[in-house]
Amino acid sequence: MAPAPPPAASFSPSEVQRRLAAGACWVRRGARLYDLSSFVRHHPGGEQLLRARAGQDISADLDGPPHRHSANARRWLEQYYVGELRGEQQGSTENEAVALEETQKTDPAMEPRFKVVDWDKDLVDWQKPLLWQVGHLGEKYDEWVHQPVTRPIRLFHSDLIEGLSKTVWYSVPIIWVPLVLYLSWSYYRTFAQGNVRLFTSFTTEYTVAVPKSMFPGLFMLGTFLWSLIEYLIHRFLFHMKPPSDSYYLIMLHFVMHGQHHKAPFDGSRLVFPPVPASLVIGVFYLCMQLILPEAVGGTVFAGGLLGYVLYDMTHYYLHFGSPHKGSYLYKLKAHHVKHHFAHQKSGFGISTKLWDYCFHTLTPEKPHLKTQ
Repeated sequence: MAPAPPPAASFSPSEVQRRLAAGACWVRRGARLYDLSSFVRHHPGGEQLLRARAGQDISADLDGPPHRHSANARRWLEQYYVGELRGEQQGSTENEAVALEETQKTDPAMEPRFKVVDWDKDLVDWQKPLLWQVGHLGEKYDEWVHQPVTRPIRLFHSDLIEGLSKTVWYSVPIIWVPLVLYLSWSYYRTFAQGNVRLFTSFTTEYTVAVPKSMFPGLFMLGTFLWSLIEYLIHRFLFHMKPPSDSYYLIMLHFVMHGQHHKAPFDGSRLVFPPVPASLVIGVFYLCMQLILPEAVGGTVFAGGLLGYVLYDMTHYYLHFGSPHKGSYLYKLKAHHVKHHFAHQKSGFGISTKLWDYCFHTLTPEKPHLKTQ
């Protein structure tokens, strides 16, 4: 007679929370627990999506409307089975019951709401690059692109161009922070020589000397101006509604920003890839050199470039970070989650809500019930 299989391990909610806090990637399907940490370590391309679901019940993802991959996904998941979640009825303490409730009930302000998609019946073929398909959606595009899904997307047929359209988050500080430091050092030395003057292109009699003590103020001015540029680009360029009869404008919108709203947890598309970023940043630099004296424009540009780096890092963190409740970043994340999943026509600030206050585009607050 074959020996009975060993009993399944049992984990309390607090034990699961401790493992999640230690960096493990556990998910559950009902009461069954699965440790996907090893998969995440060896498959970095899927890390962001799995981390976004860590600690959550993924039953809806696997048991929703059937499609041809669901059975395979369930079989694949079973190899990572580690045990059962022990509930209150099986002897958990009162604190563990509270932890279980907190696991199951996320703060509504921070809870993304995704569309349940039957991939075989969607408006596009997800097995093919999307960029060449979205232009045909016409008047259906705007609604489709604002129904987010939990999967990465492919834009181009060419592997080379596809690779240039994606990047890891840490490429931003690695590439651009050294440039910020170099420009800052170089232009500070120019200021220190004492021959930087404003208005030289208009008059030689009333030019104004710019001392080196102005360098920090000009640098901070650049950072501040970036926050405004960030807001204006996000609001008026990224969230323009392309004409439904314009195939190419729909494609342009999708490649600029629509792809991010369609797949907000595709971590390879959360920050600006270096090659297209270089082109845009180069244009900004030339504009500053044309408008202002070289050292002044370069210093303002360096401050703005640092603002861009902070913006991209903040944006990535708002999608995958776990800020402490009540903190500034927690409130900023709730603001951004509402922008993605409920109020796409408001909440355009990423690194700050300042300009949303100024231009009255804050996401609506949850109404409070009046009490007698």
